Amino acid sequence: MTPPLLNIKKLSVAFKNSQQHLTQVVHQVSFQINLGEKLALVGESGSGKSVTALSIIKLHDRQRVNYPTGAIEFQGQNLLQKSEADLRRVRGKNIAMIFQEPMTSLNPVYPIGTQLIEPLLLHEGLSKSAARSRMLELLELTGLPEPHKRFNSYPHTLSGGQRQRVMIAMALACRPQLLIADEPTTALDVTIQLQILELLENMQQEFGMAVLLITHDLNLVKRFAERICVMQEGNLVESANAEKLFEQPQHAYTQHLLNSQPERIQTDYDYTTAPTPLLDAQQIRCYFPLSKNFFQRTDNEIKAVDEIDLHLYPGETLGIVGESGSGKTTLGLCVLRLQNCTGAIRFAGKQLDRLQTRQLRPLRRQLQVVFQDPYSSLSPRMTVEQIISEGLIIHYPDLNHQKRRERVIKILKEVGLQEDMLSRYPHEFSGGQRQRIAIARAVILEPQLILLDEPTSALDVSVQKQVLELLENLQRKHHISYLFISHDLKVIRAMSHRIMVMRHGCFIEQGETEKIFNHPQHPYTRSLLHASLFM
Repeated sequence: MTPPLLNIKKLSVAFKNSQQHLTQVVHQVSFQINLGEKLALVGESGSGKSVTALSIIKLHDRQRVNYPTGAIEFQGQNLLQKSEADLRRVRGKNIAMIFQEPMTSLNPVYPIGTQLIEPLLLHEGLSKSAARSRMLELLELTGLPEPHKRFNSYPHTLSGGQRQRVMIAMALACRPQLLIADEPTTALDVTIQLQILELLENMQQEFGMAVLLITHDLNLVKRFAERICVMQEGNLVESANAEKLFEQPQHAYTQHLLNSQPERIQTDYDYTTAPTPLLDAQQIRCYFPLSKNFFQRTDNEIKAVDEIDLHLYPGETLGIVGESGSGKTTLGLCVLRLQNCTGAIRFAGKQLDRLQTRQLRPLRRQLQVVFQDPYSSLSPRMTVEQIISEGLIIHYPDLNHQKRRERVIKILKEVGLQEDMLSRYPHEFSGGQRQRIAIARAVILEPQLILLDEPTSALDVSVQKQVLELLENLQRKHHISYLFISHDLKVIRAMSHRIMVMRHGCFIEQGETEKIFNHPQHPYTRSLLHASLFM
């Protein structure tokens, strides 16, 4: 019998805090990966899956990490007993890794070509010209358009999907035997996700390598993996081949994950009795100049939003769908007058496009935003109480401290958080809790409209479902209208009464949710639905 390529035996991982006390986060985990196999390690944030994956090539801070028990055997040798010099020879050459966010993994001050050839210079001793030729071939294989032109580009000039293709090419440079892919598609559009997944499959077959996929996306796992290991709170709770696990999950936590997929939670909106639109935008246009000629006239421009009409009724959720760069977020910012644009915008009987900044300020209470990443949208220097009460101080200056505090406590309980969290800071909370704080900050001002910009894309599937149910409850209770922006069609279907599909700054199709999903008219809409359902 052929021995496994990777054999993890009863691995435990602990970290030291500032007082040098150890906290164990992975508990005696054991699993194997065979040569050429596709294994998925599944679990929610905090389950220990990424900690386990990073331990394979010892990428944790050596001053803080401790391995109380276990062994990580790669080709029969225990990597935990290897020196740092020995591990450097393994990393990149025998075991490679693709990280979740390529923008933070690529050095922003160097062209991608310089970064791409580094593993070949380091591990294989190739000349720069030979390394360049090898990497151009790999970039061609990954489907990066015009690789010879992109070779000297900087990371910020590439799209998310293009950056991820660069990371895959870099990981495959030395033809590793094991590729660790840590959430490689989380931040990407659904069609790009499908492309990246197909690319990984093709590369896996071409190079005959094993792939360890780390993810919380069960649709991705179902599409890709041959075998699945499920982790919860640092423990491996279930392991089975993919087909058996999806059809007959044994552990309660696996069943919980499978039952947490977004389902339609909205009731139908009665458009036959619909009142006057709360928001009515006509001919919205937002162009960004790319270059100017000698006379300072615009030569070239991006049409981010191109002559769009939009209306939203009281208590309605309008889902705006499209891939990155389609203009959906820019449109949302335009209709809230947070981005310069042309066109007529009427909100609650007032002509917003004719108001000056000072005249708009009293209306800001009625127009709130919840952003994609709550960690970057919440001030790290402010407590939860300060964050949620900030809007009250501005828009309700007559409220004293006690009245403000009472309102904050009330809304905190409404979004499912506790009063004892008031004095804590954002970094002390999980992603789902931070998003609840962001929602509380918006809802406490009793707005008529909230722009939700990818509010659940960074969350685990079960937390995502909880947040969607919370938003629907708040909408029903406070009669709030939502502009819901997302590239996740499952989420859009769960939340929206109506859908508008955007591409290249234009609406290409719109209609009631189930009508769009069941009878899409435009080829682009059909391609989005195919990618979403196929995943």
